[in-house]
Amino acid sequence: MPQVTVYNAAGEKVEELRLSEAVFGVEPHVPSMHLMVRQYLANQRRGTQSTLTRGEVSGGGRKPWRQKGSGRARHGSTRSPQWTHGGVALGPKPRDYGFAVNKKVKRLAMKSALSSKLRDEELTVLDKLALEEIKTKEVAKALTALETGKKTLIVTPESDNSVYRSARNIAGVKVSPVNNLTVYDILNCDTLLLFKDAVTRIEEVYA
Repeated sequence: MPQVTVYNAAGEKVEELRLSEAVFGVEPHVPSMHLMVRQYLANQRRGTQSTLTRGEVSGGGRKPWRQKGSGRARHGSTRSPQWTHGGVALGPKPRDYGFAVNKKVKRLAMKSALSSKLRDEELTVLDKLALEEIKTKEVAKALTALETGKKTLIVTPESDNSVYRSARNIAGVKVSPVNNLTVYDILNCDTLLLFKDAVTRIEEVYA
């Protein structure tokens, strides 16, 4: 059964915590993680690019010259794609780039990402972070004591406005509640900082 050290905000060891083998001890499945990252990035695309077809470009209502006898090619409109100022053939139109992923694959990818962070020693557990007021200095002090990386993902058991507002101005730091945790965010950080209560919530969902 995997085990991890729990630290306090001062960077001192508090206890040893046993983690669920079913969540933090699986063999990382790279294809599922890759698929979830692709889905996340695809969902970020706005898909609002649009070009005008020949039917949407203004003008071109009159036939430029008669059909036969002029010696020139036959044309019915000056807004055909081959004309200057004409429409675009087969150009992009607004679309949704998102795609669905099987629920089992999602769970496997999440457990693989968490297990890979533990295996690579990029996972840190914090017992709690008591903030009496919104104070960026307190969060920065705790991150320094815990020796986190340049890009740190702080995972709280539930939405915590004090932690979020205290950490949002620190470069490279992102705060996410367990409910909004994504495989992309886990893999994209140097240090995954989990609150102890967040570990319990994760194990309740994915164990």
